[in-house]
Parts: sequence; C-alpha cells; structure tokens
Amino acid sequence: MKFVSRAEWGARAARNGHPAVPANRGVKIHYLGGPYSADEHGTCAGYLRKIQNSHMDGNGWSDFAYNLAVCEHGYVFEGRGRNTQNAANGNTTLNRDHFAVLALVGDSGHTAPSADQVTGLRDAVAYLRANGAGREIRGHRDGYATECPGAPLYHLVTSGALEPGGGGTTTPAGGGWAPFPGSEWFRTGPSSPLVTAMGRRLVEEGCGAYQQGPGPQWGEADRRSYARWQQKLGYAGTDADGWPGASSWARLHVPQS
Repeated sequence: MKFVSRAEWGARAARNGHPAVPANRGVKIHYLGGPYSADEHGTCAGYLRKIQNSHMDGNGWSDFAYNLAVCEHGYVFEGRGRNTQNAANGNTTLNRDHFAVLALVGDSGHTAPSADQVTGLRDAVAYLRANGAGREIRGHRDGYATECPGAPLYHLVTSGALEPGGGGTTTPAGGGWAPFPGSEWFRTGPSSPLVTAMGRRLVEEGCGAYQQGPGPQWGEADRRSYARWQQKLGYAGTDADGWPGASSWARLHVPQS
C-alpha cells in the first residue's frame, strides 16, 4: 500500500479527538460530488488540504471527514485514520456502522477511477479490515439519500471489484467489463446485447437521449447519448461526435452481457 500519513500530506491538527470505533460493519465508499480534474500526483496533498479546510472552516467540523482518501494515482491518504468515527456517512449511527473512504473522483472531469485508484481503494479496505472493519463494502447511497459515490464507483462497489485481492484491475468479480469492439463495429449498425448494456450505462450516467429503450439495435439515440458521455468526460468537437472510442469506452465500464 502506498500510504501517506497526515504529517506527510500536511493535515491540520483536529480540533478535538474522535470517538473510537474498534469494530464495525465495514466500509463505505464516497466521491467528491463536484467537478474534479486528474492532475500530477504532486497536487494531491494540496487538494486534500483544501478539502480539510472546507470541512473545518466551512462546515465547522472538527477535522477532515473521512477515515482515508485515495487519489487517482493509487496513494492512500490518512484522514481520521483507523478505529475512529468519521463524519461522512450522514448521521452518527451511519458514521459508527461503517468507516468512510473518499476516492478523488468527481461528477464531471475525472468521473471513473483509474486502475491505480481501484488498487488503492482495495488497499484502503484491506487496511481498515485489518484494524476492525467488518466485511461489508457499501456506497454512501446505501442507507442515505445521495447520488454518492456516483455511477462508475457504485458499479465497482456492487460488482465486488473493490474486494481486496481482486488482482489490481478494474474487472468486477461478476464477469468483467466488456472489451471495446472497435469504432468501425458501431458504424456497421450492429444489433447486439452489448448495445443495450452500453445504453443502460449511459442512462445511469445521466447521458441518455432515449425516448424508448435502450435496446440492442444501434441507432441515432445511442449516438446522441454517447456524445453526451463524451462531453461529460470533457471531449469536444469531433472527439464528441457520438461514435465510441477506446478511451471513453474504458471509462464507461460497460458490463459483459
């Protein structure tokens, strides 16, 4: 595990101690819930300090809300740390029932975790389990009314892809992500369960332009929906024309049909 202590990322001292939670049901995964752009690793500590300042000065909390945070480069940052109650899950009971792990993933820009980040999330879960966390891996939305941790991260949660020992890839335990079939495949107007699976993921991402469906036959609604996904990722012009490409496909996480 690439662990970064509070001292190493320059965390402020907490205003007071945190209640101890020696054991609980497991871990809940969170995202930022706003725009986030991936950057060089040298910027990550400063971003964590920015979040902590917002929590302490803006929200009036005693400290950074999460037990751990994982950047897009796979480093695990110590927040409140092990065996302590967090302030991220929604209320006191929820905060005691599960430790909280933040992934530096937004709802625009960097929206899907990198392979290194998935490895870091698995490392974070393993670390917390070694220090009292139960076996559950849940999303923030499980038990609290929120979109957090966003569709791509929540798909990893529910597929079992964040289970420690998963092999360091973004492949879920239930069968894997569908490989990219190639740009020309879509231009042939295919009829395939893969098109349906893609459309459902686009709808989950808030990019659906369907009046009916999605269904197996590739059509203009699929192309318009995929263009919205490309635009959500920050592409523009001919890079957001609605014809799938390898990079945007990899970030959509279409399950194998």
